Amino acid sequence: MPDLDALPIAVASVLAFVLSSTYYTLTARQLAAARGAAAVDERTPPGKIALELLRCAVLVTVVAGLPAAADLRTWPAGLALGAALWVGFPLVLWSGAVLWEGTSPRLAVLHGLDWLAKLLLVAAVVSAWR
Repeated sequence: MPDLDALPIAVASVLAFVLSSTYYTLTARQLAAARGAAAVDERTPPGKIALELLRCAVLVTVVAGLPAAADLRTWPAGLALGAALWVGFPLVLWSGAVLWEGTSPRLAVLHGLDWLAKLLLVAAVVSAWR
C-alpha cells in the first residue's frame, strides 16, 4: 500500500462523519417511515459516535489508498473514483438487498444516497490533497 498522509485521512474522516450525521439527521423521519417505525428523537450514545468515527476512518483509509496507487491528484478524478466505487459496491449491495432480502427500496435509496455523498466527498478530498 502506498504511503498515506495522516492529515487528509483525519480531515476526510471527520468530514465524512459530519456529512453522514447531518444527512441522517435531516432524513430521520423518512428513514423511520421506510423502516415502518415511528421517528424517535433520542441522543446517540457516545460509544456509537466513537464507532461511527472509526468506521469513517476505516473507509477513508481504504479509499485513500486507491488514488495514491493510481496517482490521481485532482478532485474531478476523485469524484470519478467515488462514483465508480459507489456503483461497484453500495449500489450493487443495496440493490441485492432489495432483490433478495426484501429490503424496502425507499430504505435502500436513503442509505445509498448517504454512501454516494460520502464516497464522492472522501475520494475527492483524498485525491486533491495528494
